[in-house]
Amino acid sequence: MKMILLATALAFGATAATAQDTPAPAPVAADATTPTGGYQPPAPPMAWPPPPGAQVIFQPSQSPTQAYPPPAALDSYPICKKGQYDKCRQRGG
Repeated sequence: MKMILLATALAFGATAATAQDTPAPAPVAADATTPTGGYQPPAPPMAWPPPPGAQVIFQPSQSPTQAYPPPAALDSYPICKKGQYDKCRQRGG
């Protein structure tokens, strides 16, 4: 029983030691589409908490159909070609 516990402790200790010895991954170079500071805004959208006496206005958000309207329908949908799945219709059988 002692040998099993010793082997288990050794196995967990060895994996922890090798995990600590691995070097950190190199930073990924940002391409032209990624902003320098990432996607987080440079400053908060508003001062928090609002100053005393300031009027705070709460307004409801838009419904999903208003915020993300569906695209307009096409005049006609051609038969899908091999490998085409968008803006076409399946062949009737």
